[in-house]
Amino acid sequence: MNNTTPVAVITGAARGIGLEIARQFVAQGTRVALLDIEAYLLQQAVKTEGLNTTQALALPCDVAVESQVQASIAKVIEQFGRIDTLVNNAGVAVFKPLLAHTAQEWQRVMDVNLTGPFLCTQACAPHMLKNAGNSHGQEKGSIVNIASISGLRASSLRVAYGTSKAALIHLTKQQAVELGNAGIRCNAVAPGPVETAMAKAVHSPEIRRDYHDTIPLARYGSELEIAKAVMWLCSPQASYVNGQCLAVDGGFDASGIGLVSLRDTMN
Repeated sequence: MNNTTPVAVITGAARGIGLEIARQFVAQGTRVALLDIEAYLLQQAVKTEGLNTTQALALPCDVAVESQVQASIAKVIEQFGRIDTLVNNAGVAVFKPLLAHTAQEWQRVMDVNLTGPFLCTQACAPHMLKNAGNSHGQEKGSIVNIASISGLRASSLRVAYGTSKAALIHLTKQQAVELGNAGIRCNAVAPGPVETAMAKAVHSPEIRRDYHDTIPLARYGSELEIAKAVMWLCSPQASYVNGQCLAVDGGFDASGIGLVSLRDTMN
């Protein structure tokens, strides 16, 4: 067993942003453990990417269930012997008016989006602390939580989702304060609208136009752009970045309410 090559654990890795993050880690020579509740999609992703067992480990897992998280991380250690990076990407959303949400829907969103990263951190961080560290302040590991622009600014139909992501951003700060002294940096990325399969399926032309009108860069982001931000936060180039939430959103959070008729006068 090669116990020196770094290992990244990525949740929600069967598709979309999570899978793109896994691709980027593999491209730089990092071994990856891909966790996802959708077992079939996960196996297909590993097969499609052409990853072998020395590079990747596919683990069906509901991150909201502590026993499944603990069992999955135990398999990562058994297979790879170490953990250097955790990317908490798994998430769910329910898009309904506040008064139409059920308690069960609210709880499931909180369980996956907030409790999941908490449980995964508890499972992975002890193994990071066993690492020797590096030249950057004896850094032993890095955690990146995938939050959302909805955690930074409220919007319609996102009462559970937005609240869970706002709480995740604060969890990131708690992690940074408590784990930073031990050598684990913790940060978050808050994506704006991204060209995922889900967005392509559910965003109508009217919704897309409204986003384009509001976002200063006048476009959606790509999965690769989000993944690159994650890779930077995990890299030595970000060795003094801890407890931060990086909005990767084309300026969406900075713009407030966009008025395209006014913006067009500046061009």
